[in-house]
Formats: sequence, structure tokens, C-alpha cells
Amino acid sequence: MKLLDFLLDFLLFCFHSILIRLDLDQLVAMASQEEILYEDELRSRYGHLEKMTDLVAVWEVALSDGVHKIEFEHGTTSGKRVVYVDGKEALRRDWMFKLVGKETFSVGGTETKATINIDAVSGFAYEYTLEINGKSLKKYMENRSKTSSTWVINLDGVDCRIVLEKDTMDIWCNGKKMETAGEFVDDGTETHFTIGDHDCYIKAVSSGKRREGIIHSLIVDETEIPEAAE
Repeated sequence: MKLLDFLLDFLLFCFHSILIRLDLDQLVAMASQEEILYEDELRSRYGHLEKMTDLVAVWEVALSDGVHKIEFEHGTTSGKRVVYVDGKEALRRDWMFKLVGKETFSVGGTETKATINIDAVSGFAYEYTLEINGKSLKKYMENRSKTSSTWVINLDGVDCRIVLEKDTMDIWCNGKKMETAGEFVDDGTETHFTIGDHDCYIKAVSSGKRREGIIHSLIVDETEIPEAAE
């Protein structure tokens, strides 16, 4: 009888040991899985935060060949400086010991000169300003409104951004410089070009007022297109 009781107790002990071992293995596996997930999530979040922290300024600049997006990353711990133009890396400097200064690069097909100024404000705070052709972005855009005209029109399902440079009479369409032919008319001049199967021309007439100067109008297929504001 005692032997039978001993055997039953031994079997129960073995059974409980097996159950406990299974539970421990399951818990270890779950903990390991959670740890892996946590590390992956932390790495993902840290990488995202690191990238967002380094991105310090974004500008949009309207030029003859289109509207360009400029992004600037500045790592204040590593001194890293990276400039992106339309999503492509245009300039990179790693391990810059001097955190203030300036970076110059070109933008667009016209290779317009752009400069980012990095100035210390206070402590570890910095201010970033963009210059285009030696002028602040605000001044440049104000001056550009006087030296160029822009129209936006949809032709054959495609949005066309047409830009006239008044000082040279160059005409751009969606980043491409157009071939033009100019002629004199009774009340001014006409500069002709084509977009696909569409006949276009920009007419220049005197406003009769000194401050307004020359008035430029875009005509596409004999229809005048209103000028767009940028």
C-alpha cells in the first residue's frame, strides 16, 4: 500500500514538473517575442524621431522651370548638414565642428544660386534663412513678381505652368524652355510658341502708364488666359 502511494505521488510530481516546464518555456518564448517586438518598435521610432529632429527647415521656391522644394537637415550633435532639392540630395557635410555658417548650392535646370544661412539664436537654438541669388526669399519673390509672369492652364488633361521672363522674353513650360518666334503687330509685339497641337503667344502692349509699364497677356487657341498668382 505504501509502495502504491509512493508511486502515485511520484507520478503526480513528474506530471506537475512537466506542466511547470511547459509554462516556463511558453513564458520565456512570449517574453523573448515581446522583447524583439519592443526592440524593433523602439528602433523604428528612434530612427523616425532622429530623422524628424534633423529636418529643421523646408522651403518652396518658384523659379522659371518650376516650383522646387528645398529641405535642410542639421544635426546639432554631429554637425551634419544635408540639403535636398526636390527629394534628391544636393549637398552633404558630416561632422562639422562649427554649427553656424552657410551652405551654397544650385536649384533647378536654371542652376539658380541658393544659400542657407545658419545662425545661433540663443543656447542650442538656431535660425535658418534661405537666400536666392543673394536676396532673402521674401525679397526675391517680391522682385520676381515684377520681372516674370506666370499662367497655369490644363491642356489635353495635363496642367501646364507657363512662365515668361520679362527681361529676356524667355518662355518656359513645365521646366522646358520653349522655342519662340517674335513679331511686331500694330499695338505691340507677339511671341509665338506651341504646346502640343495648341497655338500660343504672349502679347506685349504698352499700358500707357509709367508705373505699370508693359502689359503681357497669354493667348492659347485664341483664348486669353488669366495670370496666376504665385
